[in-house]
Amino acid sequence: MKIAIMGAGAVGCFFGAMLARAGHDVVLIGRAQHVEAIEREGLRLEARSFDERIGRPHLRASTEAATVADADLVLFCVKSTDTESAGASIAPHLHADTLVLTLQNGVDNAERLRKVIAQDVAAAVVYVATEMAGPGHVRHHGRGELVIEPARGSLAAAQALVEAGVPTEISANVRGALWAKLIVNCAYNALSAISQLPYGRLVAGAGVLDAMHDVVAECMAVAHADGVTLPPGTDDGVRLIAETMPGQYSSTAQDLARGKRSEIDHLNGFVVQRGAALGVATPANRLLHALVKLIDDKAHGAI
Repeated sequence: MKIAIMGAGAVGCFFGAMLARAGHDVVLIGRAQHVEAIEREGLRLEARSFDERIGRPHLRASTEAATVADADLVLFCVKSTDTESAGASIAPHLHADTLVLTLQNGVDNAERLRKVIAQDVAAAVVYVATEMAGPGHVRHHGRGELVIEPARGSLAAAQALVEAGVPTEISANVRGALWAKLIVNCAYNALSAISQLPYGRLVAGAGVLDAMHDVVAECMAVAHADGVTLPPGTDDGVRLIAETMPGQYSSTAQDLARGKRSEIDHLNGFVVQRGAALGVATPANRLLHALVKLIDDKAHGAI
């Protein structure tokens, strides 16, 4: 397959590298410093069981959105804050049969993306612990599975991912799975960002598990009020994250540490917004959202 990765950060680079290792034609679209490093030396994928560089002929990199042209599959991995602008930038270059798969935090990115591009869009739920360890260097800490929404081209995409070593399933309840992932993010991301601690150390803090319990209860109340069918074991899934990814810092923590704008409006902020619309109180999520926004705004001179 010809595959374009729109947003070559940690998530995009990991899945792009896995697909390129399997022999697919992959182009990573990202920031100049990463693109230059990848074009010069290949992308270094540092995983638990291997450490190697992947480059031409199967993997290349570009800063240009137009590089999505002729792609059979686009993995859309930009920050939720950039969904509409990034979608509009690739829209003129997609061919009619391209499938765009959203690998993003939050629950409404596919819906928002469908408003700016005409091609098929399918949501995917991502469970992977990764970080950019430097220009052109992605480090994989664990997991890496995907849950994909049914759409034209979803089966071929899932097959390619599975053959590339990425556990992938197609689910009719991706909305529920997206909300389950959102609940995990709401429980961990802000607290990891505020404390700048990885998950394993975070949950050992006094009162942290009780605070996370309050956040999760609010999220689940909002989901139920919104008619979302959560997968069985959502509570257990939250608890297991600290066990399966003890060394992982949340994406929000990584963003704040690097001086980047966070996605908190699309995580705890989204739950607060939906709770207000549905008449469900969300004080724990509201506080976490406000605290991360303060840190974010202070770093960018907004306050």
